[in-house]
Amino acid sequence: MEQKPISELMNLSGKVAIVTGGAMGIGYAIAARLAEAGAKVLVADKNAAAAEAAAAKIVGIAMSVDVSDKAQVEAMVAKAVSEFGGVDILVNNAGIYPTVPVLAATKEDFEKIIHVNLIGAFLAAKAAAKQMIAQGRGGKIINITSIDALHPSSVGLAFYDASKHGLWGFTKNLALELAPHNIWVNAIAPGGVLTPGTGLGQPADPILAKTMEAFLGKIPMHRMADADEIGKVALFLASDLSSYMTGSQIVVDGGTLLA
Repeated sequence: MEQKPISELMNLSGKVAIVTGGAMGIGYAIAARLAEAGAKVLVADKNAAAAEAAAAKIVGIAMSVDVSDKAQVEAMVAKAVSEFGGVDILVNNAGIYPTVPVLAATKEDFEKIIHVNLIGAFLAAKAAAKQMIAQGRGGKIINITSIDALHPSSVGLAFYDASKHGLWGFTKNLALELAPHNIWVNAIAPGGVLTPGTGLGQPADPILAKTMEAFLGKIPMHRMADADEIGKVALFLASDLSSYMTGSQIVVDGGTLLA
């Protein structure tokens, strides 16, 4: 096999990417790196104004999308096709993580998290994969899981953990199903990341603040990740640098799981 130069391996020119939850934090960092590498990016986010602002920064397009809604997800893929001509990369980043102990939670609390974090990823992956198969040129699906897909981090995140364990299992099985179509499916498991969702290290929620303080003490690198440190790994998985990888999960946690 002819060895490609690095510049070609990381070149996403001509590729079309969709990033859910792409308006800020990890999602925006991923969208920005994919755009920098040449991809045309659709920033999908429930927050329409934030999505528009993010898309303007990276010269992409935006769409307000609730990933738990099948019709909205299918419209998202249709917009990428109509505006950019197809879909080559899907990043399932949209997710929520309310903190609530199981004994204080309701069935609705559980359902809300599963609908966004797991069913949303399924809906987007299915819609994007069908388009990728129709195009006949393969593709990349990247699911953002969490180190909580491998080990629980704190009380109150049981439903979140269930969704992320499920997303990791879904990633592996979908990789088997889509490999014959040259569609590679992988996951990134971030540890603690400085994002608006975590209060950039200083969350207003006192329960979350206490959790974050305890969590920081477990990180061998003694710091939280910058969102771009997840974005760079997503670029790796979206590019030809990861050409022989599918069904894998890359842990990006500063060594947290070693503790």
